[in-house]
Amino acid sequence: MDLFHCAPPYLYLALLVFLAGFIDAIAGGGGLITLPAYLAHGLNPALLLGTNKLSSSMGTAVAAARFFKELRFRADFLFLICALAAGGAFLGARAIALAPPETIRYLLLVLLPPVSIFLAAKKNFGFGDTSARFTENSLLLGRAGGISFFISIYDGLLGPGTGTFLALSYARLCGYDLLRATALAKLLNLVSNLAALAAFLYLGRVDLKLGLAMGLAGMAGNYAGSHIALKKGAWVIRPMLFLVSTALLAKIAWDMVR
Repeated sequence: MDLFHCAPPYLYLALLVFLAGFIDAIAGGGGLITLPAYLAHGLNPALLLGTNKLSSSMGTAVAAARFFKELRFRADFLFLICALAAGGAFLGARAIALAPPETIRYLLLVLLPPVSIFLAAKKNFGFGDTSARFTENSLLLGRAGGISFFISIYDGLLGPGTGTFLALSYARLCGYDLLRATALAKLLNLVSNLAALAAFLYLGRVDLKLGLAMGLAGMAGNYAGSHIALKKGAWVIRPMLFLVSTALLAKIAWDMVR
């Protein structure tokens, strides 16, 4: 009888984590679903970010593996920007007590509307690769490196929408097409997730049992979503990015006026 009463909440949570993984693999933003889902499930808020990092890391690992063939970057380039992402995410996770989430939300309220407007206006955005116009040093130090480091700090601090911000920034500022930008975003998002997770594990802020169980649902969702993204490319990634960025803006605004 106890099992009967306990199973449905876990089933609903698993379905939501699966859906989050599906969306996250295509355009990022899975945290928009998982964070409120964990809270509704009754998870201790002190364990929320760490537990979410554990399950999302498992799911993102699947998506990153599926997108790996689309990376087409030099190994030293990937190593350096992964190191920058790991450092940024670890710093963000350790600084979570110093930077109130409200501060980050105010910043996102300023940044997100232009993103949504840009995606709606630029019909051909992300369909071509124009990264060749930049030098390797410019991409590594001034563009891809900076994007990886600073967005990963946000990932450690708060998290939702990190994959979306990475993919959009790589496409807009580095000139990669959306499929390649998304592939790079998955790898960097995985690195930042693992670095932030290390910090949360050190701080004892992870529900290991729940995180591992929900990670399996996230892996299934990420596998399905990455299959769709790889098959349809920018035709499905671009509108999903618009929906996720708009949803993130709406949720932040609603949380602040509630």
